Formats: sequence, structure tokens, C-alpha cells
Amino acid sequence: MVTVYINDVPVQVEEGTTIMEAAKKAGFEIPHLCHFEGLEPFGACRLCLVEVEGMPKPVISCATRVSENMRVHTDTPRIRRDRKVILELILASHPMECQRCEASLDCELLKLANLLGIRDSRFPYERSSYGRDSTSVALERDPNKCILCGRCVRACDEIQSVGAIAFLDRGPKTHVGTFMDLGLGHTNCVNCGQCLQVCPVGAIVPRDVVDAVWDAIQDPDKFVVVQEAPAVRVALGEEFGMPPGTLVTGKMYEALRRLGFDAVLDTNFGADLTIVEEATELLHRVDGREQKPLPQFTSCCPGWIKFVEHEYPELIPHLSTCKSPHEMVGALAKTFYAQRLGISADKVVVVSVMPCTAKKFEASREELAASGYPDVDYVLTTRELARMIKEAGIDFARLPEGKADDIMGHYTGAATIFGATGGVMEAALRSFYYFATGNELAELDITPVRGFEGVKEAQIQVNGLTVKAAVAHGLANARKLMEAVKAGKAEYHFIEVMACPGGCVGGGGQPGEFSWEKRKQRASGLYSEDSTSSIRVSHRNPWVQRLYDNYLGEPLSELSEKLLHTHYKERPL
Repeated sequence: MVTVYINDVPVQVEEGTTIMEAAKKAGFEIPHLCHFEGLEPFGACRLCLVEVEGMPKPVISCATRVSENMRVHTDTPRIRRDRKVILELILASHPMECQRCEASLDCELLKLANLLGIRDSRFPYERSSYGRDSTSVALERDPNKCILCGRCVRACDEIQSVGAIAFLDRGPKTHVGTFMDLGLGHTNCVNCGQCLQVCPVGAIVPRDVVDAVWDAIQDPDKFVVVQEAPAVRVALGEEFGMPPGTLVTGKMYEALRRLGFDAVLDTNFGADLTIVEEATELLHRVDGREQKPLPQFTSCCPGWIKFVEHEYPELIPHLSTCKSPHEMVGALAKTFYAQRLGISADKVVVVSVMPCTAKKFEASREELAASGYPDVDYVLTTRELARMIKEAGIDFARLPEGKADDIMGHYTGAATIFGATGGVMEAALRSFYYFATGNELAELDITPVRGFEGVKEAQIQVNGLTVKAAVAHGLANARKLMEAVKAGKAEYHFIEVMACPGGCVGGGGQPGEFSWEKRKQRASGLYSEDSTSSIRVSHRNPWVQRLYDNYLGEPLSELSEKLLHTHYKERPL
């Protein structure tokens, strides 16, 4: 440990700590744009300049390490002057379109300009003009708004190990783009949206479908069904001033009804259904009834699926063939549910509210159309739903507790933990044990797969067999596991991967910026709901049981395979 003085306040920190980290511990926030927790220091924006006694000129605090008895000053007249000039130079290359910008309410650049008292730049606007990148069905990029902080490039490379975007050209023509500037839709981008989560301005945003959803709701010829992912219910409240992790399920249902949706279902029902199918599939692989390789990989995360299709096509046979939960609900909404109501499939519009931008891409996959029409028509992010609620003038915080429909609206505790890393694995192992032994697990909390370590492992004893499981979140961690599987060094039966760090609670469509603390609070909210649920195993969901009794027959039946399962294909890098 070393002692440093930040604005004459002594603070003890570990040797090797940066000045910025030491200042935060001492209670001082240093302005910055390019720095981001968890990413390697970059030093591009220079806004985090500080003065250090004994040094001839200011230093950047994000990349300068402290030393014993170092004395740092974060807010001197010189530093204030330099920061204002730097920020004015950044603004001089940034289009001032705040009223039209999707990120204006969350823009870090705008907040810093207000903080430093900058209303305009003294420097003339100078910037090369670039076309908007709309090649992706999930994300849109506007390079003109980019401030070259490098966060998105580093997140894609360091957190996700994908490298779909990079700095191109040099000097005044420097910009962030894709290989040969072909656009995100023509790259190995997995649509996870972590670039969006770290972007301090509006240079990367989700593909907006709000107007299309409003049009569908207002079309008297359409029956519009909505469903909501587990992670949405612990993040939506943040848009209305509630703490992260606040469970707003009932208010969410009521808001959706007031928006005009004809039916309110729940993706959690699909999560329970997924577990029944996926755990059965795993049992058949383990006992030899299915001649498919082990380990079996989960298939709930579309970003992860696309990653495998690009990077590890030889491992596609390891993927579960189960559709993701919202696609299962979508397929059933246009078949089973539509038949119950006497409506033709072409009249049913399915809207999924997801924490995830990759789900927008998933909904566009041609193979996900069990009824002859897309299983899911539109995917709204948590942010987009919040915008619709505000646009409709709904006072979310004062809403009464609503309910979902009975059919495909009930779920168990096992379903709700799908939103956190390790949740799918835990839910699957609970049911796998029952299917294999006929008995329930004595301890349903499988804590080794919980938490935010990059790779986690767990074992359970099933009829004398030690079933080994692994969980990874963030694709850089997944890559480590995949390399081990390829090398024959991974002795697992089951592997869960979520593309987004923290799982779906950290999806690219969630409110606010990338924050580990928020992700942990959201996960805690999901585990809390599971612990208090009257039913905590998916195979005991009475509405899932009725669906099999009255329609599907049994897990992996011919009809189940047709509606609830799919296939994957190799994609070029």
C-alpha cells in the first residue's frame, strides 16, 4: 500500500493504482470520456488531466500510476482551463444535434459540457462526413457523432474478443468503422450491443422499431401479442427513478395493457418450456438415446449462437437445438394460441421486449418461422419500451399491479433466473436431475454457477454419474472454453454461455451505461424472486404441463421439434 494526497486529502491505495482510481477513493470524480472501468487505459480524450507536484506538466490520470507521497491536484485554474479547451475541441468535431439525438438524455459529452459550463465551441466545426451505417438489423452507427474515444473498439476486442470494429485511416480522416467500411451487417458482429453500452454519445444505437409497433397496435386488423424477458422486469424501473434490481413485473404488465397490446404473455413461460426441452435433450445425449456430442451448449443467447456460427462452426453440433424462450413463445402464439382464439397466424403480431439487441437479429432469421410467418415480428429493447410508456403519458411508478394472461403467462422461479449468468444452467440442472432420477434435487440453489466470475464450474451427482457443468459470460471468456473443448481438454456435459457480461441483466438494450454494480443488483432481484416463488422448478409449471398434455404430447415430440427447435449454420468471418 502507498499513501497519496489528492487535493491534500490523504488516501491509501495499492501500489499500481491509477491516479483516477485513487481520486475516486478519496471522494473526487475526475472528468473523462475515453476511460471505462474494465478496459485498458487509452488516454485519447485527455480530459482527465491533473497536476502532480514535481512534474513539469499535467498528466492523464487514467493511465498514470501513483507512488508513495505523490501529491495530486485535480481542479486547479490551469486544469480547468485546459479541460474546457479540450472539450471545446471535441465539440468542434461533433455535430450539435442534441434535440434529434437518440442518446441526448444519457449523453456523457453533453453532461460534461454542462458541468464545465460550455454552451458552444469557439472553434469552427471541422469533420469529415460519413454515411450512417444501417446494414445491421440490430444496431445503427453514426460515425459523424463518434468522438474517437475508442470505448466501442476496446469493448468489442477486450470484453468480447470479436473485433468487428476498429480505427480506420489516419489524421483528420480517422474514424471507427468495419473492415473496408462494409458496415456491421457484413461483419462477424454478434449484435450484443456492448459497444452501445460503453458509447458516451449517440454514435451507436439500437435499430428503432417503436413506430412499427405503434402502427401494429393501432391496426384493427391485427392481434398484437407482447412478451417480456426475465431481465426486463429488474431494469425497466430504472427508467422511472427506481433503484436497479427493483422488481416491477406487475407494473410492467399493467403498462403494456394500457399501451394497447391485445394479449400480455411472458417470456418466462418460454424459459420454463425451454428447460423442459433442453434438459430432456441433455439427458438423451448423456444416456446415448441421441447420437450427438457432449458437452451440450445452451442456445438461449443469439449473440453467442452467432459467435459459434462465425468462430467455431465445427462445434455447431454441440449446440442445443432448442429455440430461445421468446422464439418458442412466438411460435406457439402463432400456432397453439392463435388456434385457441380462432385467429389466423397472419393476423397475429408478436412483439418481444428484450434486454438484448441481438434478439433483433435473431427475430430476422429465416429458419425461425414455424407457422410460415416469423415467430417474432418485432423486438423492443427495455429502453424502447420505457420510451413508449413515457410517450403514452403513463405514470409508471403509480401503476397498480397488473397480471399476465393465464395461457403462456405463468412461470416458475427457475425461469426468472434466466436473466443472470448461470441462471439457465441452474434451472436446467434442477430439471435434468428430476428427469434422470424421478426425484427433486434436495438443494435447488446451485450456488457455484452464480456470481460474476468469468468462468464458473459445478458438479452434481446423478445416478452415480458426476455431471459436470461450466458457465461463461462475455465472449472472451467463452472463447477460452471453446478452445478447451476443441482441444479435448473440457470434460463437461453441459456448458452455458451468455454473450453479455453478467448475462441478460447486462444486455445491450438495458438502461444506462455499462455498470457492474447495476448488473449485480439486477441479478439479485431475479434470485430474490426465485427464492420466494411457490414453484422453483420448470417441469412443475402447471401451464407447461397442460401444454404438453393438450397439444405438444411430450418433450422432443414431433410437434415439439417442429415448433420449438431449429438449426444453425456456418457463417463466414
